[in-house]
Amino acid sequence: MSIVDLFLNYLSRSSVVTIAVLSWLSIYFLVTFWIIIYRYLSLNSLIKREEDSLEAILMGSTTVRADSILRKCTTEYKGSSSIFEICINVAERNATLYLSALSVISSTSPFIGLFGTVVGILETFSKLSGATSASLNIIAPAISEALVATAGGILVAIPAYSGYILLKRKAYDYLSIIEREKAFLISTLEKDTDN
Repeated sequence: MSIVDLFLNYLSRSSVVTIAVLSWLSIYFLVTFWIIIYRYLSLNSLIKREEDSLEAILMGSTTVRADSILRKCTTEYKGSSSIFEICINVAERNATLYLSALSVISSTSPFIGLFGTVVGILETFSKLSGATSASLNIIAPAISEALVATAGGILVAIPAYSGYILLKRKAYDYLSIIEREKAFLISTLEKDTDN
């Protein structure tokens, strides 16, 4: 019997609640991996862009590169400290996009799985209440099937939490590069006003 057959057999014996829980967890699983891949690639792109911009100003450029998030702060607004903070807040918002979704998924999916398990166990005992005798051979498979939902919840939570930590670190790296650019630009602007 293949895994697909086992899964289809499991679903045919499952209640509507169990199927809803597993569907919910499946959606969470797909969303988790979409967020991780999309944000990882976009943060890498943002980090590379700002690293190149920082390197350019360290090598003698008078301003950040045209594709830097700080470009508008230095050209249109003449680099005031409060304007830099607004630009950094925008960068922080961009860097942490979808992190809250990963946090919610990683914290709620085990509880969703546990809910499915509790409902499955309650249904098992409800079915057994009318039986004259129940042996371990009857109870064990039903309870093990109910535990699939908890395993599913944990299976979703682990990559969601790991992705959250990974992307949070990437966002921190991105923001630290921007902070270095800002510090260098402010010191350059102060030096220019002193002269």
